[in-house]
Amino acid sequence: MTGVWTAAQPDDDQGQKAYINVRLLDPASGLDIVCDAKGGLLTAGEEIVEFGANIFKDGTPKGAEVIDCGGHCLSPGLVDIRVQVREPGYEHKGTIESAGRAATAGGVTTMVCLPNTKPVIADMSQVEFLARRARKIGLAKIYPYAALTKELDGKELTEIGILDEAGAVAFTDGDKAIANAQLLRRALSYARTFDLLIVQHPEEPSLVSPGGMNSGETATRLGLPGIPREAEIIMVERDLRLVEMTGGKLHFAHVSTGEAVDVIRKAKARGLNITCDTAPPYFALNDQSVGDYRTFAKLSPPLRSEADRLAIVEGLKDGTIDLIASDHTPQDADSKRLPFTQAESGGVGLETLLAVSLDLYHNGEMTLLETLAKITHVPAELLKLPAGKLAKGAAADLMLFDPERGWQVKDTDLASKAKNTPFDLRLVQGVVLRTIIDGRTVYQLEED
Repeated sequence: MTGVWTAAQPDDDQGQKAYINVRLLDPASGLDIVCDAKGGLLTAGEEIVEFGANIFKDGTPKGAEVIDCGGHCLSPGLVDIRVQVREPGYEHKGTIESAGRAATAGGVTTMVCLPNTKPVIADMSQVEFLARRARKIGLAKIYPYAALTKELDGKELTEIGILDEAGAVAFTDGDKAIANAQLLRRALSYARTFDLLIVQHPEEPSLVSPGGMNSGETATRLGLPGIPREAEIIMVERDLRLVEMTGGKLHFAHVSTGEAVDVIRKAKARGLNITCDTAPPYFALNDQSVGDYRTFAKLSPPLRSEADRLAIVEGLKDGTIDLIASDHTPQDADSKRLPFTQAESGGVGLETLLAVSLDLYHNGEMTLLETLAKITHVPAELLKLPAGKLAKGAAADLMLFDPERGWQVKDTDLASKAKNTPFDLRLVQGVVLRTIIDGRTVYQLEED
């Protein structure tokens, strides 16, 4: 599949656009209605004006552009809160523009980028740079995390209050765990003063081996050093104690083990101020996907056992796992074309976020609205972003998609600059037909 991108410019006059013959979906309100030519959604300029089953009963507004959606689904654009754009400093792996193209091809209208760039996002100038570059490129909207510690070294806290004022949405050391318990304790206490969120990569560093593979039968068969499940579980259990001590607010990223999910479930029942997410590989793949040393399947955390995968699905179903993020981690070909133990971890995920998440719907594990909620309004509300729902006066950030249409993921077809997807050659269902940002179509599928 190929698409066409058109960058949105701030001064573009979009006029009115009427989307008709459409199934309107809004997970935030529970809206799920099928509209004929008498209903749908109306935008004017950058905003949603009105939506419903009968808003065009007297005809569409004079001069409005009418877009017949062919009965497909129109929902809020996806909100992805864990993306590595790689710019500045690692442009050979990815850029803000390549991430924007990949995002919009996947229906993502808002993404939040990790601070592990070069230089690290640790002062106001880096925060402002990202916002400025995203506006200039005119594709997906970008919000930045700021580094929790200077140079992501886990030793000294950044100026959290100042970075919050500059526009940082939360604080994290990206794919590095905050290993020092005393430092994380101070960070949680300080962040509580400003009602700020800290995001943790839950993995005890001393238990991480260069093998980059889950400990277990598959690792033994392949002769690879493994990373035990306990690396995640121990860190989650420790950090929950620190949240209890401080009253701070903590989010666990890409949870991958069933026992960690169970520990988080019990902590939530006790009223701790915690949330967590997972990524599609952890509910759609297991460690057997590594196959014969397949480096595209080397991720951080590593793919786990089938039992863990099933537990992640259960955590999504019962709400213990609050949301899904792509964990988009582009790596250049030279970083992946190495022996498994030497290859870099990570996979791209922006373009497959919708389709793989819809596995939950197609397998009967969650409804369509429940699945969409995990990738729209829930992540937006967690980080207090103006996105992820249909509302009058809200930004017209929308996704038109066909949830039933199938396609095969092929790394060579991806819009991302890097092609390291763990889902290469996988058959999926769910195709993005059009992505709209601030009322303008920035991506449209080009039909054969």
